[in-house]
Amino acid sequence: MGAFLDWFFAFITTMIDGIWKIVSGIFLGIFQIFNIVDYIKQFNAYKSGFTVLDWILSIFAFLLVMSIWAIVLYMLFLLIRKYVRFRKSLVGSEDLLEEVADLHRDVIRLNNEKERILALKVGQTGVPLDVLNGIYEEDEEEKTEEQTELLPRFAKLDAIDQKYNFYSPPEYRRDFTLEEICESFRNFACSRMGLYYEKKVIRLLFAGLASTKLVLLQGISGTGKTSLPYALGKFIENDSTIVSVQPSWRDRTELFGYFNEFSKKFNETDVLRRIYEASYNDDVNVIILDELNIARIEYYFAEMLSIMEMPNPEEWKIELVPSSWINDPKNLKDGKLLIPQNVWYVGTANNDDSTFAVSDKVYDRALTINIDNKGVAFEAPDTPPARISHTYLVGLYQKAIVENRLEQKYLDMIEELDDYVIKKFRVAFGNRIMKQLKTFVPVYVACGGTVLEGIDHILATKVFRKFESLNLSLIRDEIKGLINYLNNLFGKGTMVSCIEFLERLQRTY
Repeated sequence: MGAFLDWFFAFITTMIDGIWKIVSGIFLGIFQIFNIVDYIKQFNAYKSGFTVLDWILSIFAFLLVMSIWAIVLYMLFLLIRKYVRFRKSLVGSEDLLEEVADLHRDVIRLNNEKERILALKVGQTGVPLDVLNGIYEEDEEEKTEEQTELLPRFAKLDAIDQKYNFYSPPEYRRDFTLEEICESFRNFACSRMGLYYEKKVIRLLFAGLASTKLVLLQGISGTGKTSLPYALGKFIENDSTIVSVQPSWRDRTELFGYFNEFSKKFNETDVLRRIYEASYNDDVNVIILDELNIARIEYYFAEMLSIMEMPNPEEWKIELVPSSWINDPKNLKDGKLLIPQNVWYVGTANNDDSTFAVSDKVYDRALTINIDNKGVAFEAPDTPPARISHTYLVGLYQKAIVENRLEQKYLDMIEELDDYVIKKFRVAFGNRIMKQLKTFVPVYVACGGTVLEGIDHILATKVFRKFESLNLSLIRDEIKGLINYLNNLFGKGTMVSCIEFLERLQRTY
């Protein structure tokens, strides 16, 4: 028993010494507490005097002490883990509170913005200023100072303002006729760009630009639909803006952009930039809507289709923002942008399963050119580009309309055809079609074409195209009669496009 007491005394003394060393030196103390080698040496030094009872008591004492230490270490581990969780929860709560505070500030700011917009709209209805101030109490001078502190929200348009502060107009060519322009452009596309187009296609393009602001190029892929307006931009030394229409387009913001309430910036598109810049120059500006029917054009282009129908060009305005800031671009008045007359849209359309059908609303407003065949190569003299102003081109158009006015005999023929089509097919010409025809045909003649070619194109793309929506199986025999009527009325072999289209309809059934 004495030997056990001596060993136990030495064992506890060593352990207490280790505890002390933890206080004085943590790492040395921990090492000594768990110094198994030292414990084994001590045990070997005393075990020779152990009785059976000593052996039992020593093993029990060793296991008891180790169990206590295991419990202490486990409790320490739980305590540390609980502290870490608590600290993490505390930090997370603080972050959450900060986010809540930020959101609260955003809500307050958005409410203030909503109240400003409401006040401005109430002001536009003619409510007296004192009544308006009673509804919305804000000092106008304070609002002006707030807007001054904000950065400009139209970065690209402001850059255009700066560019045209030092702008001097270029030298434009003014020695062309319309026929010479068509011929020069065709030769330029051939000699400088390796693109081959029929003379008729070039004439249709320029006559189409005279009659509408939207030209639609349709046909099979690879026939040069996109290349045609692209080459036109190169020819007039004012590159066309190419916009690739996306299937996800649903509204006008895809074309013109939108105002971000959080960043207080307007997301400007290339289309908006080009339209705004056109208000500063006298160039012919072309915007290409590539594959415009991969999304429904009636969705994203609806506002422009309506605007282009307004007879007064001063009313061609789109609202970009509901109110004006003092640092808005110069040509943006009351948040609205006037669409200048020197901007044209040229859309390309593929008619296949991946696209939407173009509606009558679009066909009626656009001038359609079918490009179904690849151009045949030809030799052309090297032809440089020619910068042509919008004013000069429109002057040529107006001159052509006066000099090549449709003769009454052609108008009578068209009226007779109208009566025949109404009687047989219940399809009538619209006033819009007649207006475009009276502009398109004279310009087409000035470009080097003939009157009947121009009439033939308008009737095929705007009138007879409507037959596609009819029950062709029921009017098949009537179509044959219509072909004979056209040959008798206008002369056999003159209405080529109309007869080709009608014969294709016949072959469908």
